[in-house]
Amino acid sequence: MRYEGDIYRPPSEAYSLLVQVTIGCTHNKCTFCSMFKKKKFRVRELSEVLEDLDDARRQYRRVNRIFLCDGDALALSNRRLMPILEHIRKLFPECERVTIYGRATDVLSKTDEEMRQLYEAGITMVYLGAESGSDEVLRRINKGETRQQLIEGVQRIEACGMQASVTFISGLAGKEGWKDHAIQTGTMISEMNPSYVGLLTLIVDPSVPMAKEIESGRMQLLTAEEVMEETLLLLENTNVTKTCVFRSNHASNYVSLRGNLPEDKEAMMAVLREAMGNHDMFKNELFRAL
Repeated sequence: MRYEGDIYRPPSEAYSLLVQVTIGCTHNKCTFCSMFKKKKFRVRELSEVLEDLDDARRQYRRVNRIFLCDGDALALSNRRLMPILEHIRKLFPECERVTIYGRATDVLSKTDEEMRQLYEAGITMVYLGAESGSDEVLRRINKGETRQQLIEGVQRIEACGMQASVTFISGLAGKEGWKDHAIQTGTMISEMNPSYVGLLTLIVDPSVPMAKEIESGRMQLLTAEEVMEETLLLLENTNVTKTCVFRSNHASNYVSLRGNLPEDKEAMMAVLREAMGNHDMFKNELFRAL
């Protein structure tokens, strides 16, 4: 397998075969993100991708899962994606699922028929970073997508048969906008009805534009207790109508939460309230990581 630059994948893809079909991120302008700043977006040659898959077949006796990277490989047209998926199906009949990073705008640029075609060809899940449900926060972090686009994108992923795994970031609005961020994110999750939600907690790399906002005082980071309060408000405003797997157990989080919405909502909120009164439950800053 050949890789260019640092490779990122969701935590749940730890044991998946990682295949680069694109390099970098088409947007690459979010003020909090440092993941693809050293890469200029380009599409890999199809022949290179197919050669990597052939090489993987020679190396591994069994491949259960395959993750297509980089940042938003779903930006590729179906004309480019389908030969890759067809080769995967031919080489790895044992493969249980193929997953991919995507943006809501990638989804919205495809027809319902095209999304269904990708699902039938093997893509079972799209990982999507929504970050916030607030249009104001999305504007400030230069997300390049609106609340409505994100909602519609996730709804279309779920409607075609795939599952959407959507990531949000606690503390992203700082002290000034935390209430709006929490409420709007909770109601966004309710409208999206995604299969999975992951909630990370903001850690700012010194190299990103947001670091300058913090240094200048234009943005103030939340304390651990304030993050608990924000998360509590988020969950209070989340009312999904189907089972949603909720995880806030990333290395960045102060307190680990695992449960399914709506059934475990009250139990997770109880953990947050307990942590607000017992700061010994907070992860030490030394052990938090991106």
